[in-house]
Amino acid sequence: MGNSKAFMSVPRQEAGHRPKHERTQDFSEVEQTLSESERKLQASRCMDCGVPFCHWACQLGNKQPEWQDAVYRGDWKEAYELLSATNDFPEFTGRICPALCEMSCILNHCIDAPVTVRENECSIIEKAFSEGYVQPKSYKKNGKKVAVIGGGPAGLSAAVRLNAKGYEITIFDMMNKPGGLVRYGIPNFKLDKFIIDRRMQIMEAEGIHFVTGTKIDYNDLPKGYDAYVISTGTPQARDMKIPGRELNGVHFALEMLSQQNRLLEGETFAKKELVSAKGKKVLVIGGGDTGSDCVGTCHRQGATEVTQIEIMPMPPEGHNPATPWPQWPQILKTTTSHEEGCIRRWNLTSNFFIDDGKGQLKGVEVERVEWLPAEPGQRPKMELTGEKEIIDCDMVLLALGFLKPEHPEYPANVFLAGDSKNGASLVVRAIASGRETAQAVDDYLKRN
Repeated sequence: MGNSKAFMSVPRQEAGHRPKHERTQDFSEVEQTLSESERKLQASRCMDCGVPFCHWACQLGNKQPEWQDAVYRGDWKEAYELLSATNDFPEFTGRICPALCEMSCILNHCIDAPVTVRENECSIIEKAFSEGYVQPKSYKKNGKKVAVIGGGPAGLSAAVRLNAKGYEITIFDMMNKPGGLVRYGIPNFKLDKFIIDRRMQIMEAEGIHFVTGTKIDYNDLPKGYDAYVISTGTPQARDMKIPGRELNGVHFALEMLSQQNRLLEGETFAKKELVSAKGKKVLVIGGGDTGSDCVGTCHRQGATEVTQIEIMPMPPEGHNPATPWPQWPQILKTTTSHEEGCIRRWNLTSNFFIDDGKGQLKGVEVERVEWLPAEPGQRPKMELTGEKEIIDCDMVLLALGFLKPEHPEYPANVFLAGDSKNGASLVVRAIASGRETAQAVDDYLKRN
């Protein structure tokens, strides 16, 4: 490393976010950027670890110390080449990855101030696009064709890797544009969709074909391909089957998130189809990232009040001795959406949705729960306390995760990738899975 002791004198500096009163008026990205000189200083904090755990923790095996050093030296092109060798879409992960690498950074363990790996990653790819380092490449074709069913991160990654190996690639996607949940689930205030369009233009220029607005039947795959990659994600949201579920005003989280993104892309919906929080009291059920995205979207749509509840206990702030490294730390996460205004509560289960007498939601009965310590080999046990109350609301958004899809038995030339294979997970894991699947397809086709 060029400056192995910089971490002793250079404090961690994050780029920060746009002011709350400003950012809630639009759907533009909330995260700001540092200047080039400040970014070099942050990169210099990556010390010469004896055993660097950052790339071990990264599902893609990114070579963080190497490209941090390149940024520190001002060699952005080298940094881009090192980064793109392992990550097909650093402009995605640089914005929405929870940064497993930072949790494993030695500086995190020593002084609670890891290197700003995610932000540095984003700065590298943005510099690469602005300087023209990202250019379409041409590859000699090998005469074989592969169909990728599903244009989310896993399918896109598989397509990029297989295209580079010489296969003719066609991506089929049921939506109007590729991107999967990155396009239709992640709000624009976290990842602007021009970022996806920019990458799709590169992929098209490299010879990858896109067929959108087409839903493929698993039992009737398109003819004429030597192999297939199924990467359709986890389309079935986890439901809450309690009395009143059918009331107007109870929606899956993605009904709103997807529709809002489609509205921003220019699509139109009839008034009765709109899922809008404008002027409403909203209850978000589910404490994860999807729930947080709902909170931020509700603010921008004009909700009068937003409450988020979670059935699990409130995690501790800062450190949690129950989840030591290398486990992912179960600690309180306060997002930019929460900072914009949100009532957050824990240890609550929902008993039933309340009808106003006209088929419209007017509230939810919730009940406090207690969690008993887990016995050896068992999971913690939940007990109802009998302490019930009514939360008034005009809209409920269910952010309870997704069900792992079931697949029929496929021929040997059909491969699964991403969430479709493993169940709902992180974008970085989907990209890694797509890469692994591409290698499996290549191995198979070379034998057959």
